[in-house]
Amino acid sequence: MWTAHCQNLVFIAFVFLPSIARGIPDYSGLPAGPYCASRYPGGGCCPGRQDECSAPILTTLCYCDDFCDRTREEDCCPDYWHHCKGRANDTDPPEEIRRCFFHGREYNHGQTVRVNCNTCKCSSLGKRAEMLCEETRCLIESELMEQLNLQGSTLGWQVGNYSEFWGRTLRDGVELRLGTLNPSQSVYRMNPVRRIYNPDALPREFDSRTRWSRDISGIHDQGWCGASWAVSTADVASDRFAIMSKGAENVELSAQHLLSCNKRGQQGCRGGYLDRAWLFMRRSGLVDKECYPWTGRNDQCRLHRRTDLKTAGCRNSPNSLRTELYKVGPAYRLGNETDIMQEILTSGPVQATMRVYQDFFVYKSGVYKHSQNVEKHDFGYHSVRIIGWGEEPSYYGASLKYWLVANSWGYNWGENGLFKIQKGTNECEIESYVLAIWAKTLPSQ
Repeated sequence: MWTAHCQNLVFIAFVFLPSIARGIPDYSGLPAGPYCASRYPGGGCCPGRQDECSAPILTTLCYCDDFCDRTREEDCCPDYWHHCKGRANDTDPPEEIRRCFFHGREYNHGQTVRVNCNTCKCSSLGKRAEMLCEETRCLIESELMEQLNLQGSTLGWQVGNYSEFWGRTLRDGVELRLGTLNPSQSVYRMNPVRRIYNPDALPREFDSRTRWSRDISGIHDQGWCGASWAVSTADVASDRFAIMSKGAENVELSAQHLLSCNKRGQQGCRGGYLDRAWLFMRRSGLVDKECYPWTGRNDQCRLHRRTDLKTAGCRNSPNSLRTELYKVGPAYRLGNETDIMQEILTSGPVQATMRVYQDFFVYKSGVYKHSQNVEKHDFGYHSVRIIGWGEEPSYYGASLKYWLVANSWGYNWGENGLFKIQKGTNECEIESYVLAIWAKTLPSQ
């Protein structure tokens, strides 16, 4: 309902600047006159806007010109409609001319207009015609982008406006563009793996796409389905099957299979737990994307108790002797920056979960770091794929280390679907929940 008592509404009165200069007192409840009648006894009053066309009232002036009629504000004299417009026994304007002026346009009483993610309606409040607007926080907001752009080069990354996000609420973004549940409860139960290596021997830059040019998955778009838990799991597993089989099992595994069939304790497009996703793949396995294409919906699972590719209705890969579904070993956690680097260097991309705030949605390029000037009132967890790392000059002179990360919002977002995020500082908790697996390739491979 459009009432003055709704907490999520804000009243916006659209007034021409000259009317603001006059001041807008409220004369409702005062006697009907004479005011205009005493100044203009013959009726008619004044056409157009004439500031001198006024009458004394209380300690100020009320107006008798047609500009008062046009703006529908309470600077009209109480007898304006009766004396100047000839409406007997009526101090209110007729319903048909109650209008709101908004962004240079005129709206009739009852009309609505969409403003980003909010709806505004031209409504009457007593004698006033005003726009009543919802006050929901939007995913993309001009004020936020201006605030970030004002930080300039000190921000370290550039801002982009994405039409796909425009008109959506911030709650939509958190619930439907992310989709990883409670990583602290699920991932921390996994034991970290310690490898023996020399941290000083790790390269300053590395990109999995260069080392394994034919084996790394492309960028996917999860759409408006909070399923980063499923997409990132399938992509990391796909990369590792290709790498660990030396290209013999270069497969693109089905995230939709996980989304539709991994139901126990999961919430589909409303989010999922990573430990349960990996456990499902370990016990049941996945089919390839061609066999179970992505729809981004909570579809009914069509592969219950399917033990091999044939019973699942999938054709065998022409480059593989595999007949059973693709399974993995137990997922394990990586405990620090250099462990993550060593794991990627030797075995391929890893899965990471990060805390996402509103400013991340407008990232375009550069090395991301959450702006401290942006409110932290809404956030969610999002799982992504770290494929490498590097360094680049920073505003402050020293080299800035970053992770190179594949997102699941399509190629039009960020740097062709990728983003860079500060490395070694646990920015947005991206180094807290990092997982890897061992692909169960065919024995001959």
